[in-house]
Amino acid sequence: MKIGILSRNKNLYSTRRLIEACEQRGHEYKIIDALRCYMSINSTQPSIHLAGEELEGFDAIIPRIGSSVTFYGCAVLRQFEMMGVFPVNESVAITRSRDKLRSMQLLSRKGIGMPHTGFASKPGDVGDLLEMVGGVPVVVKLLEGTQGIGVVLAETKKAAESVIEAFMGLKADILVQEYIKESSGADIRCFVIGDKVIAAMKRQAQPGEFRSNLHRGGSASLVRITPAERRTAIAAAKAMGLNVAGVDLLRSERGPLVMEVNSSPGLEGIENATGKDVAGMVVEYIEKNAYSKRTRTRGKG
Repeated sequence: MKIGILSRNKNLYSTRRLIEACEQRGHEYKIIDALRCYMSINSTQPSIHLAGEELEGFDAIIPRIGSSVTFYGCAVLRQFEMMGVFPVNESVAITRSRDKLRSMQLLSRKGIGMPHTGFASKPGDVGDLLEMVGGVPVVVKLLEGTQGIGVVLAETKKAAESVIEAFMGLKADILVQEYIKESSGADIRCFVIGDKVIAAMKRQAQPGEFRSNLHRGGSASLVRITPAERRTAIAAAKAMGLNVAGVDLLRSERGPLVMEVNSSPGLEGIENATGKDVAGMVVEYIEKNAYSKRTRTRGKG
């Protein structure tokens, strides 16, 4: 098979591991920087070009699209989809999961456990908003934040009002969420492929820090998840329409709660914590599903 990997940096751990997985399984691959691509959009023969070369003949695309290039990266991925290439995650699912507000609303509609979440646009509504999510302490999150950036824990009502009003004054869109105290600065990253959780790790924040992101110094360790956590992670990925996802859960007194569903989950932390060949499992998923799609397409012809 010929597999394209949409990545801006071939030296990133996740990209290197996907390259190794392709090589080990005998597949041809190409690293594609989405921002360097340009497209011909027409009704007869849509195409994608990179540095004067037409990108064609691909069986599948693995999107590793950073949040800062979501719009253009998804446009390139959508063009590959128009050309009949199998995407590990579809462009519409990626854009859906990147919108924190929309993803929370989708989880809510599906009845999936999540922290009580509030959203407002006027500073005058802050008092009622805090009551809606159960009062302080609360977590205030920028809608555009990633890797723990733009996430603030406000422990008093005055602090919460000050943080929210400051963000609103900057015209920033924010979510206000209840703080799950019993999680003790830890969360669980479930790596979902298809309809299975193939690996899971516990991420623990540093002392004095409530954000467990590995980019912020959090530690990762192997964890055994419960059947309820497994079901919740799979349901959350399906709610977003993602085939490959990193689902972040909090353990609470009322069961597992979904914090976020990541469409381009990193491989380094999960592989190191679990010892599993997650990159190989992603390529194996492509082998099974891209082949099935080609077979169905030929059958229709």
